[in-house]
Amino acid sequence: MELSVEFFPPKTPEGESKLHLVRERFSETLKPSFYSVTFGAGGSTQSGTLKVVSDIHAAGAAVAPHLSCVGSSRESVREMLKQYQALGVKRIVALRGDLPSGMGQYGEFHHANELVEFIRAETGDWFHIDVAAYPETHPQAKSPASDVDFFVQKIKAGANSAVTQYFYNSDAYFRFVDEAYDLGVTQPIIAGIMPITNCTQLLRFSDTCGAEIPRWIRLRLQSYGDDIASIKAFGEEVVTDLCDQLLTAGAPGLHFYSLNQADAVLAIADNLDLTK
Repeated sequence: MELSVEFFPPKTPEGESKLHLVRERFSETLKPSFYSVTFGAGGSTQSGTLKVVSDIHAAGAAVAPHLSCVGSSRESVREMLKQYQALGVKRIVALRGDLPSGMGQYGEFHHANELVEFIRAETGDWFHIDVAAYPETHPQAKSPASDVDFFVQKIKAGANSAVTQYFYNSDAYFRFVDEAYDLGVTQPIIAGIMPITNCTQLLRFSDTCGAEIPRWIRLRLQSYGDDIASIKAFGEEVVTDLCDQLLTAGAPGLHFYSLNQADAVLAIADNLDLTK
């Protein structure tokens, strides 16, 4: 089973120091297979992503930088690939990405399968390539069936595995996996997991990315108001149960969206006996 953790590039020196401590806690207890590092809307964190990736790689841990189609040219992606190869990085997360506010169109790559094909053409089998999957359907997809078809295209373009958007309904994940496998996919589809620690933040994220918050979870969270302790305790229980369902039914791994925080992820992992 594969366990991995996602970070985003900090914007301040204080954030950098905090992330260093958070990563050390993960490395000592959870021992993730790899860390991924996000790439910001429109490539807005490109230098920050490279710095975090360099730091993690220098510490001896496996790391996978995100690469996005948005705002990227073939030449800019080629240069980033060369930088990561020079570092010795062996894994990439290839995404279409979201258009930031004010940006009217994509760069030279319009879809993630085109980016995957380009990475393969430029670097052969150097990189293990992860792509995204959407168990509850990408918010811009024409239909659930077409969304699965697009996912299959990314796999056929050369992806080694996939990581899903977060979800709280295990049935959606297993239905998506079954449909993809029925279309010939054999690569592992890792379940993306978002801990619940902040109601307002979670609802905002979910409305943006199309992840469904089941009504019973939404109502319970809203009923706690400003009671942060109750929100965190309830969130830990819900997400632990979700992860247990996934692993028991054969999910090949969990990818934790940490938001550069360790406590919630490690509490869930400890409940699942994954830190021993």
